[in-house]
Amino acid sequence: MGSFFLFLVGFGMTVTGSVTIIAYFNFLPAGLTWADYFIFIAGRPECYFFPLGLLLLLISLRHFNIEK
Repeated sequence: MGSFFLFLVGFGMTVTGSVTIIAYFNFLPAGLTWADYFIFIAGRPECYFFPLGLLLLLISLRHFNIEK
């Protein structure tokens, strides 16, 4: 049950982070370069939800496979 909860939390964080990163793509047509874009999203705390969520997903999937 714990790995399922961890999976859901990781999935939610991954979706939140990826939607935020995609939403910030709108700054590119406004004149930001790719380097400026990556510097900008590196400074935004909500963009860290994506890699953290992926990590939680991988941990929960590995834990789920071990329990079987």
